[in-house]
Amino acid sequence: MLDASPTSVTGSATPRARVDLAQARAVLRCEELRKVYTMGEVDVRALDGVELALHAGELLVLLGVSGSGKSTLLNILGGLDVPTSGRVFFEGEELTNADEDDLTRYRRRHVGFVFQFYNLIPSLTARENVALVTDIAEDPLEPEEALALVGLGDRLDHFPAQLSGGEQQRVAIARAVAKRPSVLLCDEPTGALDFRTGILVLDVIERVNRELGTATAVITHNAPIADVADRVVTLADGRVQDEKIVGRRARPGDLRW
Repeated sequence: MLDASPTSVTGSATPRARVDLAQARAVLRCEELRKVYTMGEVDVRALDGVELALHAGELLVLLGVSGSGKSTLLNILGGLDVPTSGRVFFEGEELTNADEDDLTRYRRRHVGFVFQFYNLIPSLTARENVALVTDIAEDPLEPEEALALVGLGDRLDHFPAQLSGGEQQRVAIARAVAKRPSVLLCDEPTGALDFRTGILVLDVIERVNRELGTATAVITHNAPIADVADRVVTLADGRVQDEKIVGRRARPGDLRW
């Protein structure tokens, strides 16, 4: 059972040591991934031969400037988009040729998404926004448990307009993890937040990764965020430019921009 009691997130626990990537299995893996968008007479190469794996229990940070291919890669790994060429595998099964129904089932059962903007339904409370997912999941957390995990156990019946931006993002994280996904994909989750609030949100993501063991990928253009990761992959011009295993995961509260 999760320790869902704390309503304060920052400083709630000491992070575990980094994942042993040599021993952990690859939950998601892509080979020679390419994505080309045609805009009039111009072909835009968003991804150009990317090879990458996301391991069980890992917290991976994807770095890169705007246009480097980060979001395109995350969308393909999450089944929101399809590659022009290359292969994608989830738990050893190939997704590349899956039809839309198969991709919908994959997203519904196995992937949690967190985006820069929260996409909450204004007329529903925090509990009801999370319940939208738990009502269709096979083995979900209770909405109350998911919200307690992100430090919002006392905000269950608040509407989005009654919550701060950071609290709304934490509701979005609770909604994403309530179905117990195998993979959590976060696209610039602190991009719309100030520094202090962004640290709180990063702390929530780190705690979800640590307590649920969810394979987690966070894309960002802020290099200091990389310090909370097990591994950092830098993209440039649609290619993997650099890959680094982090020796010791920092606390989000220790980050300095």
